[in-house]
Amino acid sequence: MVVLAAGVVTKSGKGLMSRQFVDMSRVRIEGLLAAFPKLVSADRQHTYVETDSIRYLYQPMESMYLVLVTNKSSNILEDLETLRLLGKVVTDFVLPLEEEYVAAAAFDLIFAFDEVVTLGGHKENVTSGQVRQNIEMESHEEKLHKMIIQSKINETKDVMKKKAMEIERQKLDAGRSGRLGMGYTGGVSSGDGMGMGGMPQSYGRPDTTPSYGGMGIQSATSTVPTTGKSIGRKGMKLGGKPGGASMLASLKAEGETVEDIVGGAAAAAVPVEMPKEPVFVTIEEKLSVALNKDGGVEGMEVAGSMSLLVNGEGENQCVKVLLDGAPAPGYQFKTHPNIDKNLYSSEHVLGLKDPSRPFPTGAPLGVLKWRYQSMDESDIPLTVNCWPSVSGGQSYINIEYECTASFDLHDVRIVVPLPALAAPPHVNQIDGDHQYDARKSVWIWKIDLLDQDNSSGSAEFVIPAAAASAFFPIQVSFSAQKTLCDLKIAQVVGAITGDQIKFGMKQSLVTESYVIE
Repeated sequence: MVVLAAGVVTKSGKGLMSRQFVDMSRVRIEGLLAAFPKLVSADRQHTYVETDSIRYLYQPMESMYLVLVTNKSSNILEDLETLRLLGKVVTDFVLPLEEEYVAAAAFDLIFAFDEVVTLGGHKENVTSGQVRQNIEMESHEEKLHKMIIQSKINETKDVMKKKAMEIERQKLDAGRSGRLGMGYTGGVSSGDGMGMGGMPQSYGRPDTTPSYGGMGIQSATSTVPTTGKSIGRKGMKLGGKPGGASMLASLKAEGETVEDIVGGAAAAAVPVEMPKEPVFVTIEEKLSVALNKDGGVEGMEVAGSMSLLVNGEGENQCVKVLLDGAPAPGYQFKTHPNIDKNLYSSEHVLGLKDPSRPFPTGAPLGVLKWRYQSMDESDIPLTVNCWPSVSGGQSYINIEYECTASFDLHDVRIVVPLPALAAPPHVNQIDGDHQYDARKSVWIWKIDLLDQDNSSGSAEFVIPAAAASAFFPIQVSFSAQKTLCDLKIAQVVGAITGDQIKFGMKQSLVTESYVIE
């Protein structure tokens, strides 16, 4: 079997693309392709025609032909199999089957044809799926390596944020203690107004409520000093002009997420409430998943951590955490360098090497980390599949999800990229809510809660015809108040006294990266 060339031509004989597998001039291949439509007869039932020296095998494709040029001594049965495989490759790379789309994907088709037929005209033993994989040059090891690197980067960022919060809290504590010992000068009004150099009457903590001038809120009696200017008079006004509301409305219409400002003043910053329990345990997990759009798992990784926040004093700072049961199989655990590894391995107890040494107070301390990697799709708590198809000049995108987690998922978001559209997609059916962001050109499927009542669902929307690759990569995000590792704590006891200590616990699972591509 020797394949001389393969190409796509119009029914008028115009060549859209061609790949030659033997030494052949451009003039000769153009002449062969231009002569082909004249040889095709409407009353013939065959998919091949012959001349004195060559054979044409062809497959109609809308208003075009996929043509295979071979010599007459070639095995026609093998050539027909090659033609069918090339037909699958063309429909995989070109949708819809129109002349301009074929011309745009010409280089991809040439590379794909090279995967099917070798230089010299001999067919390779490959499938259309293998051709797609070879063209995309996907590497599972590379994706997994990138996921691990990204996980380490995000973990470092979290440590930096915690350190920054700790430093900021120390500054606030130092400033608060300094102000308690100072004398205050300047007048303080009997109402909400505050003069230059004045302080609010709540001395226990700094006032975080902003004060804006010109809002019609004034004290009945004021003792503002005559020297200096009033801070309130120069404050920034939020929402004072009608133009601000119109700007927010325009941003919302374009798909941006904005917060409404009520009464012309921004909401005051809510202080972080510190746990009241003597010991508070925080268990966090971050999930990274990479799925193939054709099915299968490219990689899955779970990175978890446990931290202790000790608020006790004296002997209550010396604690031990007793875990309930052995560690989950398949997970790789690693303790903090100051944790007694022998005690953890033999008794599943987290305690310091020196029992009399107290835990640091006021700041969380990481005591245990774990990691889990899998290629099993059943380990993924939420699976999503997308099925784009073209019919009648329109693309029908069907998406389905299935939740296999034993706990509820919150704030599920499935973000599908779209080509530039003149109008929002038409949604035929959906389980949940949806949003179209015109600025980012994405369609968002929103499900606030996934539980046993809606563990599976589907959605379908329609847009003008586009290639299947235009709807990938799909981004998925969700959160949960449980973890995959399901690490349980039996009790917390004093390392010296052995008395049971009251503790609080919080678990959380978030998606760090969930991509379908």
